[in-house]
Amino acid sequence: MNKSDKLSVFLSLVLRHQPEAANIKLDKHGWANVEELLEGVNRTGRVINKEILEEIVAKDKKQRYSFNEDKTLIRANQGHSVPVDVELKEQEPPEFLYHGTATRFMDSIEKEGLKPMGRLYVHLSKDVETAKIVGKRHGDPVILQVHSGVMYRENCKFYLSENGVWLTEKVDTKYFGRVKGEY
Repeated sequence: MNKSDKLSVFLSLVLRHQPEAANIKLDKHGWANVEELLEGVNRTGRVINKEILEEIVAKDKKQRYSFNEDKTLIRANQGHSVPVDVELKEQEPPEFLYHGTATRFMDSIEKEGLKPMGRLYVHLSKDVETAKIVGKRHGDPVILQVHSGVMYRENCKFYLSENGVWLTEKVDTKYFGRVKGEY
């Protein structure tokens, strides 16, 4: 992992899970002051400046971060375990969404459904390929097809994050099935 990737991982930790790791505070919407973030990260022995931060945000493949208009504030787009309101707007999802996981989690999922597991929301993908990538990160992958259209019509709320991840609070077992095939 190169230096930029390591910094991005640390930023993800700070902006989604542990702002205290850089001795900063997030506001109620998950925003951090950029100057305070830079100072805090540098105090940990890592080297970062505004140009490096802007490059990390621009080149992040998963588009994890957003700046406000004047780039004085930054936040993670989703995936928080700390309670913040990233001001997501409820949206109607496509008829089907997908969730990538590992086979070792399936016993629990088949009993309890999909739960946020330390995050604020369950993360869903718009396509099988993205779900496959997520599933492989956790081990032997399983792809679940979620009947998001039915859920929405039955008053379940869905949100679309800035980086294209669909979010919902929970997916009961009656709303998903396994996608057949080799992954």
